[in-house]
Parts: sequence; structure tokens; C-alpha cells
Amino acid sequence: MKRPLLLQRLGFLAATLLGLAVTATVARPDEPLRRAIVDLTETFGDRYPQGPSLLARLDQLQQDPAGATPEAAKRLVDLRREALLANPLLCEHPILFVTRQQYPNNHGTEATMCQTGEINTQFFRGGGALKIVDFAGRDSAHRGKVTTILELPKGVARDPEIAFEGRRVLFSMRRDIEDDYHLYEMNVDGTGLRQLTSGSRLSDIQPIYMPDGQIVFASTREPKYIPCQRHLMCNLFTADADGTNVRQLGRNTQFEGHASLMPDGRILYTRWEYVDKHYASAYGLWTMNPDGTNQALYYGGYAWQPSAVIDARIVPGTQRFVCIYTTVHNLPLGAMVVADRRVGLDGSTPIQNNWPADLSRYMGEWDKVDRIGNRFDSFMHLPIVYEDPHPLSDKYYLCSRSTAPNGPMGLFLVDVFGNEILLHTEGPGCFDPMPIRPRPRPPVIPRRSDSAEKEGTFYVSDVYTGQSMDRVERGTVKWLRVVEAPPKRTFPQFNIGDWTPALSVDSHHPVALNWDHYNNKRVLGKVPVESDGSAYFTVPADRFAYFQLLDKNNMMVHSMRSGTTVRPGETAGCVGCHDHRLAAVPTPSGKLPGAMVPMALQREPSQIEPWFGPPRNFSYTAEVQPVLDKHCVRCHDYGKEAPELNLSGDRGPAFNVSYTALRSRSPHVWLAPKPGEKKPLISAVGAGPIRPIPPYSWGSHRSRLIDLLRDGHEDVKLDKESFERIATWIDLNTPYYPSHVTYYSINTFGRCPLDHKQLARLGQLVAAAPDGARYAWAKVNSYDVRQLSLLIMTGGSPINFTRPKQSHCLKAFTDPTGPGYAEALSIIRAGSQMLAEHPRLDMPGFTPSQADRERLDYYDLSRSRLRNN
Repeated sequence: MKRPLLLQRLGFLAATLLGLAVTATVARPDEPLRRAIVDLTETFGDRYPQGPSLLARLDQLQQDPAGATPEAAKRLVDLRREALLANPLLCEHPILFVTRQQYPNNHGTEATMCQTGEINTQFFRGGGALKIVDFAGRDSAHRGKVTTILELPKGVARDPEIAFEGRRVLFSMRRDIEDDYHLYEMNVDGTGLRQLTSGSRLSDIQPIYMPDGQIVFASTREPKYIPCQRHLMCNLFTADADGTNVRQLGRNTQFEGHASLMPDGRILYTRWEYVDKHYASAYGLWTMNPDGTNQALYYGGYAWQPSAVIDARIVPGTQRFVCIYTTVHNLPLGAMVVADRRVGLDGSTPIQNNWPADLSRYMGEWDKVDRIGNRFDSFMHLPIVYEDPHPLSDKYYLCSRSTAPNGPMGLFLVDVFGNEILLHTEGPGCFDPMPIRPRPRPPVIPRRSDSAEKEGTFYVSDVYTGQSMDRVERGTVKWLRVVEAPPKRTFPQFNIGDWTPALSVDSHHPVALNWDHYNNKRVLGKVPVESDGSAYFTVPADRFAYFQLLDKNNMMVHSMRSGTTVRPGETAGCVGCHDHRLAAVPTPSGKLPGAMVPMALQREPSQIEPWFGPPRNFSYTAEVQPVLDKHCVRCHDYGKEAPELNLSGDRGPAFNVSYTALRSRSPHVWLAPKPGEKKPLISAVGAGPIRPIPPYSWGSHRSRLIDLLRDGHEDVKLDKESFERIATWIDLNTPYYPSHVTYYSINTFGRCPLDHKQLARLGQLVAAAPDGARYAWAKVNSYDVRQLSLLIMTGGSPINFTRPKQSHCLKAFTDPTGPGYAEALSIIRAGSQMLAEHPRLDMPGFTPSQADRERLDYYDLSRSRLRNN
């Protein structure tokens, strides 16, 4: 017979007090379990009737004279398992989970699709299942019974999601290596399997149910590649419940995914993007409405660690979230963290609970506070790793966890008191645990976008509001420039297993694109900023764009180093520059209490004023080199008055001579300004720091070249357009190529017309020349393209394909008639001939390689599928 609840709780209280009295001054190994039993008894009452007796048994163990013997330790382990398996959150509902092999780490966190036709297809690992484990049994023979609901001998099921009523499961499945991931749905008993999405050479993963019956998922349906590598990335998409009517929600040029549903109906997801900043820590948690509107940063994005934040879910009944802290080059696993963004929006400050218990050694600090840091892959060194967190409550969590260092993944129950128990393990590994139970359906957020529109509107309340903007005098900002960061749609041809970065300064490129960052740029134009700092303007819908503040001379004052997207017909806005993420924003139809309506919102939105013609991808040779040819080359060329800074347009191995000369004589990494400093010749932020940096700290205002031109260097007088072209180039972070498209192999920068053997032989000849030590980039009998990159960085372009005899490396030969010179010159001339036959992207007459053409066609085909869907 059950005791009355009051008597149960009195007995429970007595047992608790007895335990506390015995160990008031001694830290006990049973304390985590004691605290969990106390909490479960208080929280669940009759649903956890064994609480008092469990505490009594725990006290007996503590008082046992055997003390800390192996037998006593085992009894404590057994008691912990018995007590925690009786948790009603665990035992009252079966647990769905996935078995599969661990994803291969062929690049990093998001490269898990191994899609057909891509560079990592061969790494796909098949064999797995969807299963259910039930802990409802009262005896050990039935507790933990496992049922298989879908077997995949050669395939993988992943990313399951239980429907709101608890009777269906939505998931992604790939049947074998010839297939790709598509979305499926079935009943939780394994019946009624149906395929929702399909298509060749596309991957649909990480689906979630939406309150209105739609589904949201990550997909490669707009195929784009990670800028620093060659792996396919995803965006967020939505579809009807049957998988039809697919529409794209996000346009980020990197990765969007790991979505979950928030209690208010918004989508919480991971976004990875790096506009003018370092790739390693450019992850953040973002939110959006179900129609893709109101995209906003939620947590992260401005701290060096953690470098990646994934698999976030809101903890029920709280404003906290649970997630995985990991690293850019790791698998989607790492430390499990519960964080509260009311406490902080970045780094370790918001952490409320974490597993493992000590993360201090993995939270790398900055090398120098002014640029990039170290240890961005530190979470790869965790001995025990966690994956797929699922909150049962604010204190108890399901997850996948390694069963031992470098061991297989099993299903675990962990709690905030310090207990972790293995629930189930089997080969090849267990993932994605979640209870099969009904759950609340969040409210439906009304649609704010209109697919019939081609534009949206954006407004800024006050550009002078925000971090460090007090350094800018009011009235300085006259314009706001709108810049698009286009996606990477292709990469150079390659050989499997043969990887050589094309250029490595503050960043590395599988194809040489710019000096030290990853983005090509497209200037859409500028819009006016009112005297109160407000702006209101139309922007093309569904573009990944960012904004720059300009003064009266159209020189950059400050720049975003992220991106935003406005959906068709949407009106979006912000408070100011790097505004506080918890701040309210006035809208065109109203104002904040006690605040004036910004001036820009009292009129119709501005139209974008084009920048010297229609929008186009920025090309150094098309926009900047003609200005240098007209005003500078008469002195700054071989054999002229100032040959040491050669500003000619001759072609080198990766870039032209003037670009290489200007960038190699400027800092290779960004450093913060110092009082009284001599300005850099060119101040670019490159792949700069993750944290926000102040206005005027890079760009045209900090570049000595601009000061020289404004002062009339050698009586050179630039017209307004010519000056703006150079200043804009610097303010865009000195881009060179307009896109990643190329003809040449990845193993020679993706731009160099010489092949490996030719470069290696040229390196040997230069190294063996009388003055070879100064000009060689390769060791004798070996080839290292990094060494060639270093020579470019420090000494300018070593090879000149336009005027081969002017090649810098030939200076190693003190006698042009001596051994090696003629052969070296003939190799360079062979490169010149190759460029004449196959011009590269910075030359007239360029045509892409066959491999690039096929990827561009694949992109166009994928886009047409979406339009015709």
C-alpha cells in the first residue's frame, strides 16, 4: 500500500537531513546522486515513489565500514543507475535513437553529407538503423529493450524529429553511396514509410516540423562551397508537409543548419560565415521566422572560443539553451553546454552548466588582442566528447557521448548535479536520442514576406549608435554603401589526396582570390544617411549583403564584417552599428516610447544609387589598374624613376605586378592602430579578428597611399571617379579576382599557367644560380608552393609572364649568359604562351576549365529547379 504523500515527504526529509548531518564537513562521492534523488522526489512526488528508500540506501552505503572499497564503489554505481533510470522523464516514454558509423572527418563540422559527385563522396560510411529503447520495465530483463523500426544495411538514417503529437518521425535518409540524403517520414512503430523529397546531386538533412504543418531543413539545393576549402555547404529551406513547394529561406554564403524550433515559433539555427574575418571562429546561433524573415544573431559570433556552436535547443521552461561547443575542423561533437544569453552573448560568460566539468584548458585566448588568436581547434582534444543534446527538462539531458576516450558513441543521461550514466550502447555507434512523446506546438508566426516582390526595405535607426561609434563625430556619415558577398560556386580542378593552398597569409585559398581574405565583392551602390544618423532604403531581396558607412568623400568610416538578407517584401532594421542584440528597434509604422521617429522613416525609402555603372563583381584589373596605368605607371615601372614600387599590370603567378607590389609592402595581418603610428601603405583587415573593431581602424582613412593621392603625390591629380575607385578597392578589403572561377589547377594557385614540374624545375634553377639564396622559393630537388607564396609576400611577384625578362627571380642569375638562365627564361616564356592560349580570369578572353564549367552548370540547373518547383 502506498504511503500518503505527506508521510513520504516527511520520511524523505528525515533521510535527507540524516545524510547531510553525517557528511556536513566532508565532500562525498555520493553527493551528485543525493542531489538528483532529492530533486526527482520533490519534482515528481508519486511518480518517483522510491526516493526516500533510495536515500536511505545511499546513507547505508556512506556509513558502511568498508568505505571506499571496490565493492562499495560498485554498489554506488548500481544504485546511481537504478535511481536515475527511474526518472519519469526517461522511463515514462520510449527513446528514439539512430545507430550509424561516426561521420568521417574529411574537413570539419559541416562536411558530413559526402554527396554524390563531390570531392568527399568516397568517404560515405553506410550501415545503420532507426531504433527505440524503452526503460519502462520494472525488472532488468525488460528494462532497456531495443526495437528496430528501420534497418539500413548500406545506408544511413540521421537527424530524426518527433512530430508534435508524438506518433510520427521525420528524418533524413540515404540508402547507399549511390543515393543522396532525402527527407522521409514514418510512424514511430516503423510503418507508413514515405519519401518526401528527392533529386539527384542534392542533400536534404536536419529537418524539423513547423507549427503550421510545414517542414524546415538544411539543403545543398543552392550548391555553394566553403571559401577556404572545396566542400559543399547548406542553406535553410522550407517545404509543404508532403515535401513539395520547396522554397529557400537563407542566403548565407557559408552554412546554415542544425535548426530547432523555439517556444515562440521562431527557428534557432547555426550559421557559419566570414565576411572580412577569420574563418575559425565565425560561427554563431541565429534566429529567423518560419518564412525566413527577421534573421538575427542570437548568440556567439564575436568571441575566439568556442569556434563553433551547433545543435542548440531551448531548455524547456527557461530562456537558456543547450548546445555543443566544438571547433571548425572537428566533427559535430565536443563539449555540451547550457548557456543563458541574459548573462552574456559570447564566450564562456553565459555558461551555466557544462560537460565535461572543466573547459578552461579548451577556451583558447587571443594571441594578440588586435588580430587573430590561437587554439581554435582546441576542442578537438577533449578526451570525452558529446553530441546531439536533447533537454528533458532544465536539469536532465539526453545526449550521445563517447563511452571512452576515442571510443564509440553511446546514449547517456546527464544532469546538472554531476551524474552521467550510460543508457545504451551498440555498434557501430548510437546518436540522436529523443523521447517519443507529445510536445507543445508553438504559435504560428504570420508570414511577413511576399514572393511576388523583388525587393525588401531596410532601415537603420541611428548609425552613430553602437560599439565605438562615439569616435565618429555626428554629421560625418553621409552615405551607406550596400555590398554583396557572392557565394563560391566552384573551385579548381584537383587530384584526390593532393592538397596545396594557393596562398597563405592571414588566410589560405584553394584558389588565389585575394591577398588575405576569402570574399569576392559586388558593389550594389549607396544610399543617403540623414543628419540624425538614420537611413531607410530598398535592397534586392534574397541577397547576402553588408553595409559600410561613408563620409562626404565616399571613404569608409566603418564596415560590417557579417551579412544580412531581406526577404521579398520584408522590412528589416537595426538600431545602429554593432547594435546591442537585446535592444528594441523602431519601425516605419511606429516609434520607441519617448523616442522621436527617425528622419529617414518619415519619407519613402531611398533607391540605391549605382557605383559607376550597374552592379558587378569587383575586379582589380578592371576597376583599379586602369587608374594606375593612366596616372602612375609612367614613373612606377621597370626602368622608370620609381621601379621599386612597380604599378604595372603585368601578370605574375597569382596576381598582377601592381597588386602584389602594393599588398606585399603592406602589413600581412591586421593590427590595431597605435598613437603616432606611420600609416600602412594599404590598410586592409584581411581575414581579421572575430571581435568588432573600431571605426577608422582599417580602410582608406588609414592607408598612406590615400594620403599621398589626396596630397597630390608628384603633382598627380586624380579625378573624383579615379580616386573613388582606389579608395573603394581598399575599403572592400582589397579584392582582386571577381570570382573563384578559373582554368588552371589548384596545385598551382588555380591561376598559374606553369605546372608542377615546370615550377619545380624553375625553382631548382633559381636556387642553383649565383645569387639564388635571395630569390629561390624551392629547395633543390623539391617543390613547395608555400615558399613561393612567401616570396610573393615579401618581395613582390617573382615571375612576370607579360615581360618574362623582367621576372624578379631571374635576378638570381648574375650573368644572363651563364648556366641555367636560358632554361629558366624558357620556362617562364612557356607560361606566357599558355596564358596567351588560355587567358586567366584577370585577362580578356577568359574561359573556365571544363570542371568549373560543369560546376557552374550544376549551380544554374539547381537554381532553375528551385524556380520551377
